[in-house]
Amino acid sequence: MPPIRVMVVDDSIVVRKIVTDVLAEDPAIEVVGTAVNGKVALAKVDALRPDLITMDIEMPEMNGIEAVTAIRRTGRRTPIIMFSTLTERGATATLDALAAGADDYVTKPANVGSVQQSKESVREQLIPRIKVLTGRPLTPAAAPRTAVPPPPPAPRGARRTPAVLVIGSSTGGPDALTKVIPRLPRDYPLPILVVQHMPPVFTKQFAGRLDRLSALTVVEATAGVPIAPGTVHIAPGDFHLTVAPGAGVRRTALDQAAPENFCRPAVDVLFRSAAKAYDGAVLAVVLTGMGSDGKIGTGQIRAAGGTVVAQDQASSVVWGMPGAVTQAGHADEVVPLDRVTDTILRLTATRPSTLVGARP
Repeated sequence: MPPIRVMVVDDSIVVRKIVTDVLAEDPAIEVVGTAVNGKVALAKVDALRPDLITMDIEMPEMNGIEAVTAIRRTGRRTPIIMFSTLTERGATATLDALAAGADDYVTKPANVGSVQQSKESVREQLIPRIKVLTGRPLTPAAAPRTAVPPPPPAPRGARRTPAVLVIGSSTGGPDALTKVIPRLPRDYPLPILVVQHMPPVFTKQFAGRLDRLSALTVVEATAGVPIAPGTVHIAPGDFHLTVAPGAGVRRTALDQAAPENFCRPAVDVLFRSAAKAYDGAVLAVVLTGMGSDGKIGTGQIRAAGGTVVAQDQASSVVWGMPGAVTQAGHADEVVPLDRVTDTILRLTATRPSTLVGARP
């Protein structure tokens, strides 16, 4: 298999050096060129024909958001990973870049004591994303000795009418959630809890963006808030979101217990909590994302009588999470992204309403 051809775009010579050195250490990756800003990158992309582009955001002449927009206007679908800072400005710019067509992002090393630590941070974040977004295995795969049949549907408890909607997503999730939640009507009858793998600051900015686009109220979750229809709670970065049962009312709860599936917040933590607090009366949706977070939780939801929907492979940026759920036999339905909202409405016996769109 030929190496993955990567172009590195950053105006900082130090960052370019760190990224190119890290990528050069992986035999599956070849850095085919660099650019000091978006304008230079746009001029080089046709000649270099990279399989993937890493893109800084703040650059002179043409910034990363403008470069992503220009590249997508040409019709080129080359995966683009943004480099972002863990600041409100960085989070906002990253979300703008994702809306413009970037596929994912990594955060720049911050408060590290050496170049070697910076390299390690870049290596851990960037290389898995490069391989996943270009369809390469993260580790060499052994050839199967025999064909493995698809799994049968997982055992289900007595079907329960959903009382809560829980959603999990990761890579490609911000765009997917932007296509799902704003289409839900203002009178949608279930409370909604969401885990999107994102760092602190980013989740608050993302919740605010979704809130402006939606008829429902979208907030970054805080602890102790009653869970009721009309509000979407987004798990904050670096905190697990769970459901705390109470006397007649369920409330949001947050904790910093150990990461699960290398993630905090983790989808499995929310799903497991919801299955218990709602006695299986849960509708779970798993959207595009890298890894397998959500697979165990959907199994618990299904066993308790809940219903599970997974995004299909063709419409997913990465079919890791929904693929793991589907291949485990946990998905009741597997649908393309443009049918997810209609499927949610049907499974909650809710017809599309005219009360859709941002609040006035």
